[in-house]
Amino acid sequence: QVQLVESGGGLVQAGGSLRLSCAASGRTFSQQTMAWFRQAPGKERDFVARIWMSSENTGYATSVKGRFTISRDNAKNTVYLQMNSLKPEDTAIYYCAGKVGVGFTSNPSDYNYWGQGTQVTVSS
Repeated sequence: QVQLVESGGGLVQAGGSLRLSCAASGRTFSQQTMAWFRQAPGKERDFVARIWMSSENTGYATSVKGRFTISRDNAKNTVYLQMNSLKPEDTAIYYCAGKVGVGFTSNPSDYNYWGQGTQVTVSS
């Protein structure tokens, strides 16, 4: 069983930055994909970014490409999401998710374990 705990959310003005962290504990796998999703009120859970824990392979949603950066620290079993140039439309609950094995999927149904989420609010 894998447990994920997100942190780093908060309130920021448009144009500002935040860094989210996702710490994994329990049984972790060297070959796994970690991702960030977000869900705004009344909307579906959307893919934001993903990274392979075994390489630097990353992928981003079009809406965040060039503004957000996903990274990892294997020694700490932690994944980060650096968010720059934040916009009000980035406001959502951000979730960390993981799946065994490497892949390119952005479908939340393909991810096996999830964190509890952290709120990000961007004011205009």
